[in-house]
Amino acid sequence: MADIEPKMQKTVESLKDSFNTIRTGRASAAIFDKVRVDYYGTKSPLNQVATIAIPEARSVIITPFDKSLISEIEKAIQASDLGLNPSNDGKVIRIQIPALTADRRKELVKQAKTVAENSRTSIRNLRRDGNDALKKQQKGGEITEDELKTETDKLQKLTDKYIEEINKIYDAKEKDILAN
Repeated sequence: MADIEPKMQKTVESLKDSFNTIRTGRASAAIFDKVRVDYYGTKSPLNQVATIAIPEARSVIITPFDKSLISEIEKAIQASDLGLNPSNDGKVIRIQIPALTADRRKELVKQAKTVAENSRTSIRNLRRDGNDALKKQQKGGEITEDELKTETDKLQKLTDKYIEEINKIYDAKEKDILAN
């Protein structure tokens, strides 16, 4: 039980991180978290080779630390599945975040639903692993059948708690995607 709850918490944190990279109608630096730039032969995260500023709700300005990286950053953004078109003036890269179409919103909601379901499955797998460990302990004589029942119930309550949290996070993300 002691090591299962932290794993469930990590699953929820991972879900939040994944949701941050799913684009809504507003600009956010987090949507660039998975963008990797070829920096002298090494794929580096965009936020390690440039600053990302959000001056307005639908625009992003990316200022590379090394001006020679501008074309590499543009290529990386275009190659990502964000659907954004960067433009540069030689010093900074400007990106206008287009409004989401109804079809794109539905696609993003499906993507969010898939990520949430994967997180729920991960939580259920942790529950299954915990139940298996408890059954082994009971067969080995380490715990009684009553203790097995008590611990199994605790594990189920913990699972329900984290699945409910995932559902709340998903519902909030779905509203965010559909609202803008």
